[in-house]
Amino acid sequence: MKIAKDIYVEFHYSLVDDSEVKDGSRGDEPLSYIHGHNMLVPGLEQAMEGRAEGDQFQVEVPPELGYGQRDEELFEIVPREAFAELPGLKKGMLVNLEDGEGEPQLGRVVDLDIREVKIDLNHPFAGQTLLFDVEVLNVRQPTDAEIAELQSEQES
Repeated sequence: MKIAKDIYVEFHYSLVDDSEVKDGSRGDEPLSYIHGHNMLVPGLEQAMEGRAEGDQFQVEVPPELGYGQRDEELFEIVPREAFAELPGLKKGMLVNLEDGEGEPQLGRVVDLDIREVKIDLNHPFAGQTLLFDVEVLNVRQPTDAEIAELQSEQES
């Protein structure tokens, strides 16, 4: 069976940068998704199309088909006192914030002084060309429960 719209897929991946694994699922549970429902970055989902169980491949995904370009509007200045519980706050540290709707948002400290902290809310891989090393493990029709789960995720 080939990967096509509405097909359930399980796969392992490594996201590699300069021969160093930056992210991945190997050594853990494989990722699973139903193809054609925007559950992966577009470039990876496009590369999965037509593949079969057992396929192993690499794909280079440009920023436009990955996590997008870096957006300067996604930098936020936050008063230093908002991080009073983090006395060791420093550049490069990941911090949790809430967006305007109270949803959690992960950001990276890019600059700080005694009054303010500049947070980058872009995805950590925004602006980067991504190299995925992929192994397709399972390709099948989704179960009724998997379809119902997808529908509930799309409604929320």
